[in-house]
Amino acid sequence: MAEQFDVAVIGAGAAGMMCASVAGQRGLRVVLVDHASKLAEKIRISGGGRCNFTNVNAGPANYLSGNPHFCKSALSRYTAQDFISLVKSYRIAYHEKHKGQLFCDNSAEQIIAMLQAECAKGRVQWRMPCKVAGVDQTATGFVLHTDGGEIAAKSVVVATGGLSIPKIGATDFAFRLAKKFGLEVVEPRPGLVPLTFHGPDWTPFVPLAGVALEVDVETGSRKGKGARYGHFREDLLFTHRGLSGPAILQISSFWTPGTPISLNLLPELDLAAELIEHKSSTKKHLHNLLAQWMPARLADGLISAAGLQPDARLADLPDARLRALGAAANAWSIVPDGSEGYRKAEVTLGGVATRELSQQSMMAQKVHGLYFIGEAVDVTGWLGGYNFQWAWASGVAAGQALAEVHS
Repeated sequence: MAEQFDVAVIGAGAAGMMCASVAGQRGLRVVLVDHASKLAEKIRISGGGRCNFTNVNAGPANYLSGNPHFCKSALSRYTAQDFISLVKSYRIAYHEKHKGQLFCDNSAEQIIAMLQAECAKGRVQWRMPCKVAGVDQTATGFVLHTDGGEIAAKSVVVATGGLSIPKIGATDFAFRLAKKFGLEVVEPRPGLVPLTFHGPDWTPFVPLAGVALEVDVETGSRKGKGARYGHFREDLLFTHRGLSGPAILQISSFWTPGTPISLNLLPELDLAAELIEHKSSTKKHLHNLLAQWMPARLADGLISAAGLQPDARLADLPDARLRALGAAANAWSIVPDGSEGYRKAEVTLGGVATRELSQQSMMAQKVHGLYFIGEAVDVTGWLGGYNFQWAWASGVAAGQALAEVHS
């Protein structure tokens, strides 16, 4: 005989534990199932081990989705301040690091322990490690076929995330299950990921590996139906294979293969105008002048790429060459040939199409009792705690809806 539950939540990550705790604390009999032997590894490794658990600025504008309005309901009903209140109630010390990003002072383990405690308050039962081979609909709900036996539940919540970071157990389970039940899945691809460039084309930039600076980066277009445009001012990092750092992770979610990204390496300075203005008043060499405004290695790289000599005197250079050098710094356009893939992607773009789900409850419109939450859904946040806030908010939305359905 299969064990009987009101709700089976598949996936014991951020969204899954949040949903299970909310449903359990409202009196439902909940089981939380996860194939991993170690709980919530993605929470554990996030934020350098300190968990960037939310962002005080989180709102619909910080998310990408086929329907940009879909996330509004959940985010408005469970805000960053709501999660902060929960963190405070457990006396977890935290700090704001950058642009509204909140981190634990000590360890991400505190967030995991807090979610476990919330589940315990709801008497949530655990099946872990426990692999779900399949889910079938029955006359009274669903049956989960697991390597630990069958589990029967009136409702099933899928919180298994996306394909990012396979080494910690990421799978396509949510997408396969959605398709089995006839739900549309927006083609997944890596998001918040370093970008790479064709080997020979990148060779001149390899010596810049390790150079970092704040830049403006943009890609896409504001024009046309469904146009996707991104613009950020963040830190850029040169690597042996391409570009990384927060600026690139952010823009990668907006980037379309085959299109360029544009970088302003000196966002506070019109380099051409500055150089031309200094021509008559300085005897400095070009390298020495550029090195005042950017890392020395990058200055040398730009000068070389422009066909100039580092020891050239500014006064000896024609304005046209200085304008070309300025354009190289203020409007560097370059086409990535790909990304570092799911191996280094922090999130998965795409997922279960929002048109298939209720934005109030996260339940599938076509399949009563089947819910999808968190990263499994086609809602992806910016870098900086936004994806955790979507996990909390979508988990709470589903947990509350389940309580209403089963009351």
